Amino acid sequence: MRIRRTDRFLQSYAEAPAEIQRAMDRKIAFLLQNLRHPSLRAKKYNEARDIWQARVTGSWRFYFRIQRDTYVLLDVVSHP
Repeated sequence: MRIRRTDRFLQSYAEAPAEIQRAMDRKIAFLLQNLRHPSLRAKKYNEARDIWQARVTGSWRFYFRIQRDTYVLLDVVSHP
């Protein structure tokens, strides 16, 4: 699998605190190894739009799509 980052993801990532950026980098590595990695807690977020959600930290999430052999990273946001 490969990773592609959207412009929206890149902007959100750049605006996130440094510790969230580091955590996101680790989660991307886990995602590339195994979608079902326990620390990701990945789940289908929006079935109709085929969007997945996974955990960065307890209070941050990232959203992505799976398109053939690529994870398309859509956004990383603070989660209430």
